[in-house]
Amino acid sequence: MSGYSAPSREDDPVHTVRTIARLAQMIIELRDEYVRRPRPDTLLQIEQRLDDLLMQREELRHRIENSRHNE
Repeated sequence: MSGYSAPSREDDPVHTVRTIARLAQMIIELRDEYVRRPRPDTLLQIEQRLDDLLMQREELRHRIENSRHNE
């Protein structure tokens, strides 16, 4: 897989999928940090990223619905 990707429309679900992947990676990194050094502020950051992930889930649902209407 190369670092280059073809340009996409702003309303393309690919943007949401990439954001979901970035958030998932952040959660993994926060997990590693928490395992190394358990701290309450790290748990709060994990909770915030989970909230962000839920928002992206709603965004993805919206984009899926829009793509169905555009077919």
